[in-house]
Amino acid sequence: MIAYDLAGKAALVTGGASGIGLATATLLARNGATVAINFLPDDPRGGEAVAKLAAEGRKAVAAPGNVGDARDCERMVKKAVADLGRLDLLVANAGTPGTRKKIEPHDLDLITEEFWNTLLQVNLLGVFRCAKAAAPALKAATGAIVNTASMAGVVSLTRNLARALGPRVRVNAVAPGAVDSSWMVEWSEEQRRASAEGAVLKRRCTPEDIAEVIVFLGFGAAMVTGQTIVVDGGLTL
Repeated sequence: MIAYDLAGKAALVTGGASGIGLATATLLARNGATVAINFLPDDPRGGEAVAKLAAEGRKAVAAPGNVGDARDCERMVKKAVADLGRLDLLVANAGTPGTRKKIEPHDLDLITEEFWNTLLQVNLLGVFRCAKAAAPALKAATGAIVNTASMAGVVSLTRNLARALGPRVRVNAVAPGAVDSSWMVEWSEEQRRASAEGAVLKRRCTPEDIAEVIVFLGFGAAMVTGQTIVVDGGLTL
């Protein structure tokens, strides 16, 4: 894994209490960055993540807030920037599958207006809200945004944000494949084996695999913007 000298850099990671977000926040902090970890206010894992990094001697601050709520999202981002003193990287990772069980195409009755609204408010509009609120600080730092793309709308939004915020801010996204994370819809052991066997690299992704690409897009990849990088071990080839 590539090591970065991120001393003096600051990052905000949304959905940072578990899975890809926690792995990314940990990698950033262990490379010297100060990290604001966002999580839902009632999620005890957020405070635990901050405390664990602090116990390692890393620099982390809590940034509770709901990106699915317009006012709370803006408040959270602005406070995080104030606490950090600057912002070099926004990792817009917070998301929800909306369900713990896979919904088959024929189960149309399970896909309600409320379900769609939850997905759009958190997974799509949440990305936009965070980017808009963070834009002034990112421009000042000539920073970057990395989105976790959970739907096609985020891919399009990433391209448009890259145009809107360039040349001072680079905007990219990662599109994870099958990841062993608490965020995901529940998988059976048979489904896990099948997804690993179907991948060219013959294993499922870990949150750390995705975090490595996020940090590369954030602090390397100086000429990469508007792109969505598929990180799935070749599952979709």
